[in-house]
Amino acid sequence: MMQLPDPVTFAIPAFVLLIIIEAVIGRYAPAKSNYEMRDSAASLLMGLGNFAIGLVNFGVVGAVSLWVYQYRLFDIGYQWWAFVLILFAEDFCYYWFHRLSHEHRIWWAAHVNHHSSQYYNLSTALRQTWTGSFIGTWIPWLLLSLIGFPLALIVFQKGISLVYQFWIHTEAIDRMWKPVEAVMNTPSHHRVHHAINPRYLDANYAGIFIIWDRLFGTFVPEDKAEPCRYGIVKQIASFNPLIIAFHEWAGIFSDLLHAKSLKAAFMYIFGPPGWSEDGSRLTSRMIKEREQARLAGQTAEAAD
Repeated sequence: MMQLPDPVTFAIPAFVLLIIIEAVIGRYAPAKSNYEMRDSAASLLMGLGNFAIGLVNFGVVGAVSLWVYQYRLFDIGYQWWAFVLILFAEDFCYYWFHRLSHEHRIWWAAHVNHHSSQYYNLSTALRQTWTGSFIGTWIPWLLLSLIGFPLALIVFQKGISLVYQFWIHTEAIDRMWKPVEAVMNTPSHHRVHHAINPRYLDANYAGIFIIWDRLFGTFVPEDKAEPCRYGIVKQIASFNPLIIAFHEWAGIFSDLLHAKSLKAAFMYIFGPPGWSEDGSRLTSRMIKEREQARLAGQTAEAAD
């Protein structure tokens, strides 16, 4: 198997330098950069845990990918155009992994930790999952093996995507040049993705290219009149990495213990986050619908 460099390894010094620069900016312009030492430390520990678990699980994921590759549709290899093609193909897979991780609770339980910080800065990008590999969040990328992309090329492009997504976790950069905003995922677009304002929920799933959100109807622009509020709908208010990593899994287990039917048990695992048997909790769609109804009521009152 051809050896390609690991983009993440080369980018680590830049990650550290940029975090330091952003933290310094925050000392003089808090509105542009807000850091909390315990929160950033928790994000760092989550990142280290993700790296260690990834090393352990790579053998399994790699073996499955190579098995699927035996049945590939094309022999793509490492031609120059393969690097261009996989840039878009991998990002397409990332979009659907990311969207499914917000729409189905079992994958949300693995992804929620990334959204759990109430601060939005470069250190937040390090807050990665500990459990995603165990529940198959890597499955969408098997499509690339089936098409015929070599495993080394897939791993390389996933590294490129991870490096790209690091810098968009910041409030220090405002909107960019319009053509860039139209095509690429930017800090403005990703702030919306991390926001818990009802109008911003479940939007902008892009990795590198925002074109997928525009194509599939999940794009929401940032509105300066409504600043982003960060975290998750039900804040966990903890800097403990164990709570960050496993609180949603504990919630699923508790809900299953109290489920009154097989249908409810199924929904607690595979339904949308926030679904409850008695309707006492709210999904993102319900929150958005209530907000729309509230705004419509305000408009009607103003008209009267």
